[in-house]
Parts: sequence; C-alpha cells; structure tokens
Amino acid sequence: MDIIEERRENEVLLLLKGRLDINASERLEKEVTHWLSLEVVKKLILDMENVEYISSAAIRVLLYAQKNLHKDHELIIRNPSKFCRQVFEVTGADIFLKIVL
Repeated sequence: MDIIEERRENEVLLLLKGRLDINASERLEKEVTHWLSLEVVKKLILDMENVEYISSAAIRVLLYAQKNLHKDHELIIRNPSKFCRQVFEVTGADIFLKIVL
C-alpha cells in the first residue's frame, strides 16, 4: 500500500493506493492514530479511490478511529473504490463511517 500525504491548515488528506490487507493495516493504524492525535488536525480525509482490496483488519482500524475521535475531529472516507463500498455495505461499516462519494 502506498500513502501520499497532503496537508492543509487544519486538515490532512491521505491518498491510499493498493491493498489494505492485514500488513498494510498496521501502517494505516499508525498513520491514522498519528494524525488524529494532533490537536491542530481537525479533519482527516482518507481517499480510497485507488484501494483495490480492504481486509477486515483495515475496517477495524477505521471503525476504532471513528469511535475514538475527539468531538472536534472528523474522519472522512472519500471516493471509496467499488470494492471498498461493497465491503463497507456488507459489513455494515458504512453506518458508522462518514463516506463521501
């Protein structure tokens, strides 16, 4: 999995590309935890347009991050690939995650 970071004032965009399998989930967790722990970052956007596969481990990372957000922070899943959308729907994760098409 590749991650490209783009920072703007109080938001960070992470462009994700490749497979979010169990190994990549560890890296994703570190990135998400890092950015959401910073007071200056109020919005973390994960662009998942180029994610070809997402595992249950990666979904767990996203749900855990969403559940433990500070009340003035926001986690957004942007442009999820067709595969990711299907997995979010089947698992019910789409109910808890903020997904923007």
